[in-house]
Amino acid sequence: MIKKMTSHGDNLVLMIERDLLDRLNIDADTPLDVSTDGEVLVVSPVRDRKRRKDFEAALKKVNEKYGRALKRLAD
Repeated sequence: MIKKMTSHGDNLVLMIERDLLDRLNIDADTPLDVSTDGEVLVVSPVRDRKRRKDFEAALKKVNEKYGRALKRLAD
């Protein structure tokens, strides 16, 4: 998706369509982390770290139990 910035006072604004925001579960109250590596602008919602840690633990457990079967299915 190619976007252009628009002026808003002394700032530039990047408009993001509602459909995309809805898919990412982002609304006006969602804190966003804005970072760069000097060439790329990265905007990502700040998510609950405990929730992410719990997800990674569950994923590890599933991979330990079913990893070989999932690999065979993928092949």
